[in-house]
Amino acid sequence: MRKFKVGDRVLVLDDEFGGVVASAKAKLITIITDDDIEIDYHESELILDQRFKVDRVVVKQEVAIQKGKKRQVSRKKAKEIPAVEIDLHIHQLVKSERGMDAFDKLNTQMDTARYKLEWARKERIPKLVFIHGVGEGVLKKELEFLFDRYNDITYYDADFQKYGRGATEVYIYQNPK
Repeated sequence: MRKFKVGDRVLVLDDEFGGVVASAKAKLITIITDDDIEIDYHESELILDQRFKVDRVVVKQEVAIQKGKKRQVSRKKAKEIPAVEIDLHIHQLVKSERGMDAFDKLNTQMDTARYKLEWARKERIPKLVFIHGVGEGVLKKELEFLFDRYNDITYYDADFQKYGRGATEVYIYQNPK
């Protein structure tokens, strides 16, 4: 059974754009980007775009694929892939904080972060934003210690305008070299 079908909306791993599948032959998938550029990828370099609630994007007309010169996509024009947000505030993770000391709260937050990070790596999700808040910085330091254990991720402060100083964005490399 084929992984991708003509008309599926896909995202390119380790890049910031996607498109619609124009043809799928064996493991070679040709997509048409939002800028009408045709690019060939191996099926392992693509994931289905889960941002849309529909199963597939319907292609109204069959697309003729031109052989020959391929145009390179400018990263400046590429659309940003939205990151999955994980709120680590303790009141978002448990029903009641009653009876929890600071150690229990921190362990619950770290267990959640570790679980979500492993889940994202398994599901090939490229970006996560961990919302930890500003506070005294204990949770942020523990998160950095956790992230440093992985060779296939980079992390940095998330968008200041959206999150302030209380979030860290993690990028997971899908095809490590």
